[in-house]
Amino acid sequence: MKSKTPSSAIEIISELNLKQVPTGQISCYWLKIISNGIGQSIRIPIMIAKGTTKGKVLGITAVIHGDELNGVPVIQRLFSQIDPSKLKGTIIGVPGANISAMLRQQRRFDDNEDLNRIFPGKEIGTASQMYAYRFLNRIVKNFNYHLDLHTASYGRINPYYIRADLSREITSHLSHLLNPQIILHKPADLGNLRYSAEQLGIHSITVELGNPALYQEHLIEANLVGIGNVISHLGMWEKPIIQPEKPVLVCQRSHWFHTDKGGLLETFHQPTDRIAKGDLIGRIRNLFGKTIAEYQAPFDGIMIGKSINPISQTGARVMHLGVE
Repeated sequence: MKSKTPSSAIEIISELNLKQVPTGQISCYWLKIISNGIGQSIRIPIMIAKGTTKGKVLGITAVIHGDELNGVPVIQRLFSQIDPSKLKGTIIGVPGANISAMLRQQRRFDDNEDLNRIFPGKEIGTASQMYAYRFLNRIVKNFNYHLDLHTASYGRINPYYIRADLSREITSHLSHLLNPQIILHKPADLGNLRYSAEQLGIHSITVELGNPALYQEHLIEANLVGIGNVISHLGMWEKPIIQPEKPVLVCQRSHWFHTDKGGLLETFHQPTDRIAKGDLIGRIRNLFGKTIAEYQAPFDGIMIGKSINPISQTGARVMHLGVE
């Protein structure tokens, strides 16, 4: 069946110059970032809502890992709700940050590098290093505030939770406005996009939004409400801030637990469950069904995430526990 939706040409650009973006409207671009092996440009989709009044710049990025998709409809729906004529400042949405990995339905970039481990990249280097460098310097450097939308990786599940440096007053406040289920105090690690954004003076937050390779409607809608709160708080539009239905769980630290044997893994409990010290959190069986290892929680905590892939080599992740 052929689509009857009319197509419209999207402008292709090599640099993002916000001064040249029209005010009072939503503009869409393909930003050339690098070229593939036959000289064709690899392009990143950019959506820009630029208000008629100057103000802050909020950037929202998604799919820095190619199979983490929940952030895509978040950005699309947000832009369908924005009235640029009533917007103060600029909102930049990037619904496909790692576009080639997204096309291949894989987490990593073409050269098998994890982009979120190699920022700020290199001006001259490998393909992934140059991609990261140009992404940071051609797109992210324009932001004043940044929300980086992720999900769990393959074989794991997450709730809607935030990773942010809660010692920073602004990021702490914005984290609560996002109305997540859990907020984890976690200063950014060297190599990830949040760390490099912070080095540029940008207030950056990592948003973990459920599970990979699918759309989860309840989490998408919850995140949209939270982003609306952030936009309201920043004075970019006049809409009321919506308070969460349930209190947010705040964790000051967290720990991933790993197996010491390989086999078939069962995990117990669900995200946001309270886990008591000594509770059974995982069990390893061999192919004959015999239990060869069991794992108990060494402390009381909140379940942030867990593995759901039964095939588990020695050292596989079992569960991510946060401490309130």
